[in-house]
Amino acid sequence: MAGGAIVSTSNKQYGGKMTSFVLLACIMASSGGLIFGYDIGISGGVTSMDSFLESFFPSVFAKQQADASTSQYCKFDSELLTLFTSSLYVAALIASFVASSVTRRVLLGIGIGFANQSVPVYLSEMAPANLRGTLNIGFQLMITVGIFAANLINYGTASIKGGWGWRVSLGLAAVPAIIMSVGAFVLPDTPNSLIERGYGEEARQMLQKIRGTDDVQEEFEDLVAASEEAKTIKSPWSNILQSKYRPQLTMAILIPFFQQLTGINVIMFYAPVLFKTIGFGGEASLASAVITGLVNVFATFVSIATVDKLGRRVLFLQGGAQMFISQVVVGTLIALKFGVSGEATELSKGYASVIVLFICVYVAAFAWSWGPLGWLVPSEIFPLEIRSAGQSITVSVNMFFTFIIAQIFLLALCHMKFGLFYFFAGWVAIMTAFIYFFLPETKNVPIEEIILVWKKHWFWGKFIADEDIHVGNHMHKDTSA
Repeated sequence: MAGGAIVSTSNKQYGGKMTSFVLLACIMASSGGLIFGYDIGISGGVTSMDSFLESFFPSVFAKQQADASTSQYCKFDSELLTLFTSSLYVAALIASFVASSVTRRVLLGIGIGFANQSVPVYLSEMAPANLRGTLNIGFQLMITVGIFAANLINYGTASIKGGWGWRVSLGLAAVPAIIMSVGAFVLPDTPNSLIERGYGEEARQMLQKIRGTDDVQEEFEDLVAASEEAKTIKSPWSNILQSKYRPQLTMAILIPFFQQLTGINVIMFYAPVLFKTIGFGGEASLASAVITGLVNVFATFVSIATVDKLGRRVLFLQGGAQMFISQVVVGTLIALKFGVSGEATELSKGYASVIVLFICVYVAAFAWSWGPLGWLVPSEIFPLEIRSAGQSITVSVNMFFTFIIAQIFLLALCHMKFGLFYFFAGWVAIMTAFIYFFLPETKNVPIEEIILVWKKHWFWGKFIADEDIHVGNHMHKDTSA
């Protein structure tokens, strides 16, 4: 069929189970998402505080205080303001390229770009195949916790007398940074990483420890075979351009690209600013951001509970449909109230509540689909020989478009007005169609056997020759559907 139905691989089932050791290791590694989430949530909060704007962006503050004839769509339009919120992601973009050549364990303590590069891969390598989705989504869960914590802190510090609350909000970013740095020193290396560096016996012992059984010979042999093949690759960056890696390269670029064009960072960066723009008061805008942050956290648990049962495709497709409908409704509600002129209009409590409701419906859909799966799927589809390079591309594309969207959003809101929500809805429709036709199901498939899934796909199979397959019962055989 068109699309990516579940396909059988070699039906290989490795021994082992979920152990407390691997659970704790994955929780600690996932904490790398805290600082990313905190920085996303904190930026929009402090930029909606009058004391912060008056000190650093007086022109924006003056627009805010202007009369009702000032367009609500344009009152936060400032290149300097958007540069403040988006500059973080330029640094993360640069760091993600450096990260590809450094061992995963060390990276977790060195910043957002490094963490986003290493954490998803670390989680995918540590987790048993049948629970890889659940454990990997821990990273996205920590991002949502970081966003929610930032929203709560912004709400609390905004009421501090003297106008210095924004200093507390920014300064508390040190807390998730410390947690992430400490975690880097206590995390164990993955078996894959140990094998890569020549510690075969230590890798076998680590595999036995994280699987909770001595019966790891089959999985260990597959890891060794993958490592031996990886050693033949002199330049992962040039090899990833080979035809047999075309499916993975395409996903490494398009999935993070699409993730940003869902428009989620418009909500997460600028939730307080956005709510203030559409007529909420200062405290009300921060409170509404807290509500969306809470929805984000709880909806992520839906993905954790279902991703290894329903699969990646079901969540992608359902979430895409729900996001599309929500964005069209929000855009329409804002259009009906502010029109094209954007002149200030008093929002009734009921009308404002409906807008918040549909924004929450949108956030929930993202939180159990494109949010976690945008990190999970790229981290599990690369063979070992190009895994670091592939993840670097994923993170770099993500950070680049996070920067671009953050940089142009307030300008786009000023010029496209309510049409901006229709713009993102159109992209959601495109990406949902892409998932339906081009992404095969990867749930419960061992990482080293993912190539068999691509080989059986109606479109990607033609890029992979039989001699490119070195795992499973289909080794060097015709596996096309």
